[in-house]
Amino acid sequence: MRHRVGHRKLQRTSSHRSALFRNMAAALIKHEQITTTVPKAKELRPVVEKLITLGKRGDLHARRQAISQIRDVAMVKKLFDVLGPRYKERKGGYTRVLKAGYRYGDNAPVAVIEFVDRDEAAKGLDSGPVQAKKVEEDAPAAA
Repeated sequence: MRHRVGHRKLQRTSSHRSALFRNMAAALIKHEQITTTVPKAKELRPVVEKLITLGKRGDLHARRQAISQIRDVAMVKKLFDVLGPRYKERKGGYTRVLKAGYRYGDNAPVAVIEFVDRDEAAKGLDSGPVQAKKVEEDAPAAA
């Protein structure tokens, strides 16, 4: 019997799994759309939906709960200042999972998880190689 066995283990220890969802939730809040495997996306969805609900509440206790969950103060600020007010009138269903084919290396099913009514300009914002490329392009123009 499988009573009360709720979530996928994803071949990870519990601490690794919680760190994975913490980092993926921060990345999703930052970019508002990320690409990952289908099982990870489906497991990430309730984590992020609970964080958005905390952002909608907006009080100090909710902010501290969100900080303890994702441990990135800048992303918590975005959660409470941008995403909370954006979904204030929405009752639930803040994210969607779209299947996006199969990964080249291991043929794993890939999905895109994104916010409903997301900001198109937030995609790729402040992320490693994209940000470094913008800095390199700006430097020769200034010289």
